[in-house]
Amino acid sequence: MSLAAYLGRWLTLALSLALGACATGPMANPADPLEPLNRAIYSFNDTVDRAVLKPVATVYRDATPSLVRRGVGNFFGNLEDVWSFVNNVLQFKGEAAASSFMRVSVNTVFGFAGLLDVASEMRIERFTEDFGQTLGHWGVSPGPYLVLPLLGPSNLRDTAALPVDWRGDAVLYVKEEPVRYSLIGLRVVDQRAELLRAGTILDQVALDKYSFIRDAYLQRRRNLVYDGNPPEEDWQEEAAPR
Repeated sequence: MSLAAYLGRWLTLALSLALGACATGPMANPADPLEPLNRAIYSFNDTVDRAVLKPVATVYRDATPSLVRRGVGNFFGNLEDVWSFVNNVLQFKGEAAASSFMRVSVNTVFGFAGLLDVASEMRIERFTEDFGQTLGHWGVSPGPYLVLPLLGPSNLRDTAALPVDWRGDAVLYVKEEPVRYSLIGLRVVDQRAELLRAGTILDQVALDKYSFIRDAYLQRRRNLVYDGNPPEEDWQEEAAPR
């Protein structure tokens, strides 16, 4: 067992013992031993979203021309590619790192600081990576599923990676506080606006939104860590604390 995997298992065990909230019964998901606590946080997040974020995102979508919204998304996507480049390097993915570097260079220079996604027009592939994926690449177990206040779905590994991901967020290095906070707010609203249609569909088809979101998150993160080719063993068993 690698040192990273060993530490990941001990972190999982420590968190589980510290919180002491365990889902029981035959329908309990082994990847979600903290389900009662997670559901409470999910309910809080959902209340905040319905009261504040969703209405603001709806106004933003309806009042802002699609061309402008596309430019906003491209701009933040270009900043995300910078951090993806770093994580591709950390994972020794040479081709992906080169592609990320080329995307940032092309979009920054020829795309007016990323407002235009020239790289995609040139068919330069995007390889999005974060530090949670980097930890997973080197064998750190995902640990139990977590729902973070305001931040939403996560797991122990991705939560531990958040401080590093924040350090790699170019927006946080903007010195002028009004500009920095405005950019953070704009990014949050823009990302929420992108999910409005998916949220409407989810409201219509999901009997238990919490379970649907949890399972979708866990499977998506697993696929991302393994670049779309996860091992054949059950992904919920892998996510469960040992």
